[in-house]
Amino acid sequence: MTPTQLKIYRGPVEIESTTLTRGDGHDETVTVSFGEVLPLIVDAVMSERTWLSDFEVDDVTISRDLYEVLSAYQYFRRPTA
Repeated sequence: MTPTQLKIYRGPVEIESTTLTRGDGHDETVTVSFGEVLPLIVDAVMSERTWLSDFEVDDVTISRDLYEVLSAYQYFRRPTA
């Protein structure tokens, strides 16, 4: 009997949607769509992954319109006093 060879599927390769750039120093930044990263962050939060605390003080750059929507959402979700 021939042994079965299994392959690990890691999902589709989407290199074109990710941009890797280097700054003046040795900082590396990656630009990805919000839709690509959001499900991963939500899953990590829901799973209470401890590595999230490693990034609590990191800055995140978002578009102005997303910032305005998030600010309005934060204001309107406050419990009424």
